[in-house]
Amino acid sequence: MFGFGTEYEGLAFWLPLIWAGLIAVAVAMYVIVDGFDLGVGILFKAARDENWRDRMMFSVAPIWDGNETWLILGGGGLFAVFHVAYAVLMPALYVPIILMLIALIFRGVAFEFRFKADRSKFLWDNAFFFGSLFATFFQGMVLGAFVQGFANDGRQFTGGTWDFLTPFSLLTGVGLICGYGLLGSTWCVMKTTGELEIWARRVAVRFLIATIIAMGAVSLWVPFLGREIETRWFTWPNIAFLAPIPLITAYLAYRLFRDLEEGRHYRPFFLAIGMFLLGYLGLGVSLFPYNVPPNLTVWDTANTVDSQLFALVGFSIAMPMTFAYTAYAYYVFRGKVAEEISGGGYGYH
Repeated sequence: MFGFGTEYEGLAFWLPLIWAGLIAVAVAMYVIVDGFDLGVGILFKAARDENWRDRMMFSVAPIWDGNETWLILGGGGLFAVFHVAYAVLMPALYVPIILMLIALIFRGVAFEFRFKADRSKFLWDNAFFFGSLFATFFQGMVLGAFVQGFANDGRQFTGGTWDFLTPFSLLTGVGLICGYGLLGSTWCVMKTTGELEIWARRVAVRFLIATIIAMGAVSLWVPFLGREIETRWFTWPNIAFLAPIPLITAYLAYRLFRDLEEGRHYRPFFLAIGMFLLGYLGLGVSLFPYNVPPNLTVWDTANTVDSQLFALVGFSIAMPMTFAYTAYAYYVFRGKVAEEISGGGYGYH
């Protein structure tokens, strides 16, 4: 009896941590894999001609819908395991999430219709561009609102509909556009050839500078959103342990710039991913263990141990399968998109 009770208490402590880690991984995967194809959409209207736009879209067309799976995994995990967090977050973020989903729908439809359209192709070009742009912006606003925190009574949201709309959330919205633009442009460097690749390099440098400015502004703002965050980053010995995060980020940004200048094809994309992951880690350090800032932790919002164990069975199957088919899809469509192949189409080589 006593042993079982102790074991149950241990599960009640560790399971929410495990689930927080799994959901964090799913969200990180979504940010990376959907980030670059949203970034391609952000670049879309600036492309020189239809040939460039065709090749840019073709570089992500075989994989974009699979990338969305990570968003479903993250949101589904939150609903299944952290019901209190879901009950607080969704009412607080209804407006930006609904607008984000509408933008993603327009973008998804553009993928299907653009290649088949003739006279209406310009409509689907705009749907792809604006869908990508607004989906990114509203994702950034959700991030900013999450970092700021939510008014709640421990069980439900007690704030207003427009609480998410603040100068900080607007900053994170614009910052994410810059970041996804960096991912999208380095993806085009990796996946295209010729003048399009050269143009993507120039654009990547501009987005890199914009991303550095945005990350710097957010990093300076975040510690002063709450006393606990400030203490976590700027007291000894924390500052010594956490200093490598911004220092390594700065080094990756420098290496990314040099690699773009030196004509490297693959490494710029992975360095951009590294910058994103370090920024993500910095936010995790600032907010952990709260999944409803500023006052509800993963333990406060978790479902019962039995519910978590039951959901973990399904997640332990779904998540490795998602990793597997994601890896397989990227392996199949590896290489660069050809400028043109026989028959007037495009392909990989």
